[in-house]
Amino acid sequence: MKYAFTYGADAVYFGVPDFSLRVRVNKFSEQDILEAVEYAHKLKKKIYVTLNIYAHNQHLEKMEKHLKFLKGIKIDGIIASDPGIINLVKKYLPKVEIHLSTQANATNFEAVKFWKNLGVKRIILAREVTLKEIEEIGKKVKGIEMEYFVHGAMCMSYSGRCILSKWMNGKSANLGDCTQPCRWEYKTVRDKKDRYEMNIEEDQHGTYFFNSYDMNLISHMEELMKAGISSMKIEGRAKSVYYVAVVTRAYRKVLDVILNKKNSSKEIKKVILEQKKELDNLVHRGYSTGFLLGQEPAHNFAGKLFGAKVEFVGETRGVEGKLNIMKIHNAVLRQDKIEAITPEKNITLKIKKIFNNQKKEIDEAHGGHEKLYYFQFDKVLPEGSLIRKKIS
Repeated sequence: MKYAFTYGADAVYFGVPDFSLRVRVNKFSEQDILEAVEYAHKLKKKIYVTLNIYAHNQHLEKMEKHLKFLKGIKIDGIIASDPGIINLVKKYLPKVEIHLSTQANATNFEAVKFWKNLGVKRIILAREVTLKEIEEIGKKVKGIEMEYFVHGAMCMSYSGRCILSKWMNGKSANLGDCTQPCRWEYKTVRDKKDRYEMNIEEDQHGTYFFNSYDMNLISHMEELMKAGISSMKIEGRAKSVYYVAVVTRAYRKVLDVILNKKNSSKEIKKVILEQKKELDNLVHRGYSTGFLLGQEPAHNFAGKLFGAKVEFVGETRGVEGKLNIMKIHNAVLRQDKIEAITPEKNITLKIKKIFNNQKKEIDEAHGGHEKLYYFQFDKVLPEGSLIRKKIS
């Protein structure tokens, strides 16, 4: 969350595991929400709490307790998809903005009108909506904000409402516990009948026949804004601080250059090209424009990963004299070619010396533990900088 804000996000969205679509790899608690809201509001940033599960009766009592807790905090909005939960939000948090989750599959202007009449302030449109449809919804329905996903993992299912995980593993994606069977490798098994049998084509490597490309709309932000989109959303399930920083910075830089009316189309294209290269450096499943331009999204049937010309190795936790205090995530050697990522720019660095947590000089640093290192670069980095190394 802190890196998202540092690298240019205006708002973040999250929820506690019980009620958001992120059960695993989610450390947020109610106490964390208190701290997050205080931190965000000091920066004049916003916090949107996700209550976007499709609830069963068993969830409602705990949900009401959570809403009573949220009532005492100045959160900026609730993201929900279930009409029952929206009713409870209106009951317990009548003054808080309600944002309709993409899980609710709003794909047409009549649906948007319906939700607007129920008091929803913002519609996070279904990923299946095209640019032309966004423009039409914006013209037909006035006085409602529209949000759209611009970057991140795509789901093979309709706006993420998938039943594969529940069917195959007993863990429901619609309760935030998706085990992502769409990313698994599948192979045919001869002469064996079971509940998952289906006819598929494969080569000697198997097939990833559900696996979607990732979404990347950095070249289409201006078109989205003209169509009426007022908020652009980045998906970041279980991603590193490095991924969050690089993606957020890329979209922030492009957004800023578009919003500055003094910039020519040539200058805008230059920044887009620079930031596309940054996004290409990240590990990804291949990029697609999703449904935005009216065609079917590409699928990564080979399960291949792209990018990885650089490797994230550490984050700057502070400064002590001429030394940077570093949290190391992946191995870094003194002779490695290092580059720093800051909110403003990339900085080429040379490692002069590395010290362990006892200030003893060493030749290499490794991740996988909580001990900090001290690095002397040829430049002192501000706290919050990230470092990466070039890999062959």
